[in-house]
Amino acid sequence: MPLSRRSFLGQVAATTVASAINTLPAVAKAKRPAKVLLRSSWQTVNIGDIAHTPGMVRLIGEHLPEVEVTLWPASIGEPERAMLTKNFPKLRYAQTADEVKKAFAECDFLLHGSGPSLVAQKQVAQWKETTNKPYGVLGITLNSLDEPTRATLDGAKFVYFRDTLSLKFAKAKDLKCPVLEFAPDAAFAVNLRNDDLALPFLKKHGLEDGQFLCAIPKFRNTPYWLIYNRTMTDADKAKDAVNQKFKEHDLGMIREALLTFVRTTKKKVLLCPEDKSHMAIHKEMIFDKLPDDVKERFVWRPDYWITDEAVSVYVRSLGLLSMDMHSPIMAVANGIPAIHCRFEQQTTKGQMWNDIGLNDWLFDLDKEKDASNITNAVLAIAADPAVAKKTVAKAMTVVTKRFAEVMKTLAANLPQ
Repeated sequence: MPLSRRSFLGQVAATTVASAINTLPAVAKAKRPAKVLLRSSWQTVNIGDIAHTPGMVRLIGEHLPEVEVTLWPASIGEPERAMLTKNFPKLRYAQTADEVKKAFAECDFLLHGSGPSLVAQKQVAQWKETTNKPYGVLGITLNSLDEPTRATLDGAKFVYFRDTLSLKFAKAKDLKCPVLEFAPDAAFAVNLRNDDLALPFLKKHGLEDGQFLCAIPKFRNTPYWLIYNRTMTDADKAKDAVNQKFKEHDLGMIREALLTFVRTTKKKVLLCPEDKSHMAIHKEMIFDKLPDDVKERFVWRPDYWITDEAVSVYVRSLGLLSMDMHSPIMAVANGIPAIHCRFEQQTTKGQMWNDIGLNDWLFDLDKEKDASNITNAVLAIAADPAVAKKTVAKAMTVVTKRFAEVMKTLAANLPQ
């Protein structure tokens, strides 16, 4: 049956439209967002290990807002997940076996987050072998290298080390990854807050804005046997022996610096934790040993907190004096001066302070000439907070510049 003129013209129009759609430039076709699987969240007993994740998620969100991020956590509890969900409502999670399998199928790139080493070497190798998709590493320390770690790092699109001593070590080991560079720990991007918890705590203890110093003394080896209430191994006993040997040497110096601070400035000190072992250490080695004339100027926090509440307190302090690393990082990230005291048993992460220009606030407790200057550094911050904050701002320009470069590298390795 012959077509009517109207039917013929309708068929021609439909064919023309279909042809036009099929020949549209690729840029005009709908594209799904690139998907990144973030392996991070190593443990919840340390607010620094918690901080790696929100720092990284914020970085990606600010620099690559169209990218979809799925978190594959090693360890995450309900408070930590609630904090992340509150601040990053679009963040997805891969916690169950089925969720991880789905993430492997859907995600385009695996990003290993900041940490003390290539913490998730086995999981990154699993991604590499299962998917043959690209992966990279941002913000780790590297002080040793076994063959599985070498093979995994060699296959990465990029590896950024959080301190230049780790970078020097990696280059000396002749790693084959095409991009081996320095970039600070992702915790430098943390800007979380929980004023609902922080403000009542500060008011209760008379801690006024800019009128108190946060202090975080610790033992040289974290006593995980106490944190997890487990039987000590021989390795634990050896670590505890080191702790007992150095505890008065180290914490005695911190205690004397704090005593001089409160007597000179008439300000207060908050003894606060970075991990779950610190509260007992602070009571034993600092608070219970205080002379009566200064005890009222010290506040001992007896319970643990998580990252958002801690940052809300740090930003209202005069500064930090810490033997742990990540509270100083989060303080500086939010404009607050921070002194870090390192020691032999740490990794080389303390080098970050030198790398970003805070070398005057880095002290080595194994060097008596360094240790004797801790008090002077604390008093200098108290004497001129404005100058100290300018030092912080200058350091953060180094950090933000490096982060911008890292995000460009990540973008170049995602589907275009």
